[in-house]
Amino acid sequence: MNRYARDMRGYGPNPPQPQWPNDAKIAVQFVLNYEEGGENCVLHGDAGSEAFLSDIAGAASWPGQRHWNMESIYEYGARAGFWRLHRLFTGADIPVTIYGVATALARSPEQVAAMKAADWEIASHGLKWVEHKDMPEEEERAAIAEAIRLHTEVVGERPRGWYTGRCSENTVSLVAQEGGFDYVSDTYDDDLPYWLEVGGHHQLIIPYTLEANDMRFATAPGYITGEQFFTYLKDAFDVLYEEGIDGAPKMMSIGLHCRLIGRPGKLAGLKKFINYIKGFEGVWTPRRIDIADHWKANHPHVRMDRPSQMTKVQFVERFGGIFEHSQWVAEGAFELELGLAHDSAVGLHNALCRVFRTAPKVERLGVLTAHPDLAGKLAAAGRLTEESTSEQASAGLDLLTDTERETFTRLNEEYVAKHGFPFIIAVRDHNKASILSAFERRIGHDTDTEFAEACKQVERIAHFRLQDILP
Repeated sequence: MNRYARDMRGYGPNPPQPQWPNDAKIAVQFVLNYEEGGENCVLHGDAGSEAFLSDIAGAASWPGQRHWNMESIYEYGARAGFWRLHRLFTGADIPVTIYGVATALARSPEQVAAMKAADWEIASHGLKWVEHKDMPEEEERAAIAEAIRLHTEVVGERPRGWYTGRCSENTVSLVAQEGGFDYVSDTYDDDLPYWLEVGGHHQLIIPYTLEANDMRFATAPGYITGEQFFTYLKDAFDVLYEEGIDGAPKMMSIGLHCRLIGRPGKLAGLKKFINYIKGFEGVWTPRRIDIADHWKANHPHVRMDRPSQMTKVQFVERFGGIFEHSQWVAEGAFELELGLAHDSAVGLHNALCRVFRTAPKVERLGVLTAHPDLAGKLAAAGRLTEESTSEQASAGLDLLTDTERETFTRLNEEYVAKHGFPFIIAVRDHNKASILSAFERRIGHDTDTEFAEACKQVERIAHFRLQDILP
């Protein structure tokens, strides 16, 4: 099957109401990445020094050498930055989620003790703070297992959340397959949690952020001052809070690093933001595990039969009647590049219509002639498809007076005699009177105009039929 792996739809135009505790208008979640002591370093058995996310402009890895300046910047995060942030968040009574690199945690026992004493969540940030994009799948699977083992040994309990960060295309799938994580955060694709199906397993995803993130103090374009960081966070909060007031609460993730935001000049912006949001009602500041527990309780996973995952036989059997007696439309749609975006009424409708619109005129004419007359002989004999029977009944065409039936019969005969195909209209858009009015108006059109209009009405009918069976 030609299937597209990415999900370009998500929740679509109608995201769920998250029902945050106490009717909160927004969930603001702070993540503190603890990577110091887990970064690339020849002392850790790596090929060279770290080059990522520091205050060294244009830093590059030094193969086979220690980079004293880089090491000392990371050490600042552990020695000074962490404690400054610990005082800030415990003083503000805001719990955080730690993304803890297992080897970094193992080298920082006092910080781990402080995290636990503050009842902060310690999620896994992998075994080492290194790049995974070129790591073979089995090697990465082993690294995940070792990260869990070491984390459990150091912290005293296994992690319930996971975020690699510098991940590979296999990371999310491998973590989901491990089966022990309440959530994974290696995505940046939504403002709300969602469920991801990985084979027979369903995994909760809590998306993270790279923009409301202090890493942009160390990247270009980025922040120079704490005030710039505050302004961006404030603007993001204001937009999301307003959406919450309008009935569509969201989640705001904020990413922090001990060696970056832990510097005094940068921390000033974070302190200002924390003070700012404390002036609002309905702000929930949970740990990520709290969000996971809430989502599982209020929005449990529901598995559906996804069109993009069906066999051809299943697909055609399910959707072969969407275009009246014309399963070739479904057969053609099955061969398109379907994906998760087509597992909805709107998405699959688009795929079916693409096949219909690009078919030769004679085949489209066949679809038109497959449609029954409105309130015609087939309806009277009870020989309509289930869909057509329901549709005609919705407009009262099953309850015509003798005079109305005679009128419909006359119009049907005149229309077919002139145009060569039945009068087609999406009856769910109409009532009996408006259908008759359209009938009398359209019968006078030229055949090309009516052919185009009938094709549009066929697509409209298909849309309604799909809405009956797909979200």
